[in-house]
Amino acid sequence: MVDLHCHLLPGIDDGAQTIEDSLAMAEDAIRDGITCVVATPHANTEYHFDYAKVRAAREELQSRLGQRLTIATGCDFHLNPENLLALKNDAAPFCINQKDYLLVEFNEFSIPRAMDQTLHELHLMGLRPIITHPERNGILRSQPERLRGWVQLGCYAQVTAGSLSGVFGAGAQQDAWTWIDQGLVHFVASDGHNTERRPVKLKLAYEAIAKARGKELAEALLVENPKAVIGGAALPYAPEIARNVERRKKKRFFFF
Repeated sequence: MVDLHCHLLPGIDDGAQTIEDSLAMAEDAIRDGITCVVATPHANTEYHFDYAKVRAAREELQSRLGQRLTIATGCDFHLNPENLLALKNDAAPFCINQKDYLLVEFNEFSIPRAMDQTLHELHLMGLRPIITHPERNGILRSQPERLRGWVQLGCYAQVTAGSLSGVFGAGAQQDAWTWIDQGLVHFVASDGHNTERRPVKLKLAYEAIAKARGKELAEALLVENPKAVIGGAALPYAPEIARNVERRKKKRFFFF
């Protein structure tokens, strides 16, 4: 299996804090059957993305692990003005394995309508945005038509492995499975941060998908599509987006 999204590098963001943490997380991944991970530290207002530091941390960790686990780099990219300016100057450092797929994480408090245009501009730059863990974003869960619109625009979506088993709550679990069934999901990744509640593990998710929806889909979401991203290639599995999806009823709020 290939994990496109984890916070494995030490001392860079809210993931691994020490090299010992990184090694323990890597051992979890190896035992779980993962052969390649993409270390994707946050790039936002709280954590500045320093590509040189990211590569140095990756080289040290890779040297410790040898050929037991391949480590590529990317980032968990927030669409703020500073990041977008840096992206326009040189996109490769931010992209997965320095190709053209970019993990995009949205704010949980506000997603302006202008983001639709921003995603379109990323496409015009030749990038392929991957929306990370939409099932854990309250705004997207209440406005699923936005995710659908972005996928129709040409974006991709990645859900978290733990969401499929309810780690992030019943609502996130339900939406993750629903969006898989609706053809809106292209990848499952760990978003691993530690060895406890959020480990770098995918096997349980693979087995759950294989049992509920078939092994072919599990292979597509956790092996074949992620491999294509690493190589900067077109996805072998492009799900058909379901039509005539029942609209979710919006709650009405009354103010007195």
